[in-house]
Amino acid sequence: MAQPARHLRVARVDEPSLDPAAIERAYARERARRRARYARQIEARSSSARYWVVIAFLVFLTVVIALVALHQVQTTFGI
Repeated sequence: MAQPARHLRVARVDEPSLDPAAIERAYARERARRRARYARQIEARSSSARYWVVIAFLVFLTVVIALVALHQVQTTFGI
């Protein structure tokens, strides 16, 4: 014998339509995304600063080595 068709249960006005935990998870996910975006910005700034510090150090080291080599050449050959 045929069964009657199942009806979808419609939420009443006083029933919440969303799971409260889902709302909290969505808020937590958005906070995490915001923190990650902020961390990427900070990391990009600090990596740029690290780059320029390393370049300055290498230029300084090159100048020091060049001066030491020039001094050694002058001392060796009596220039």
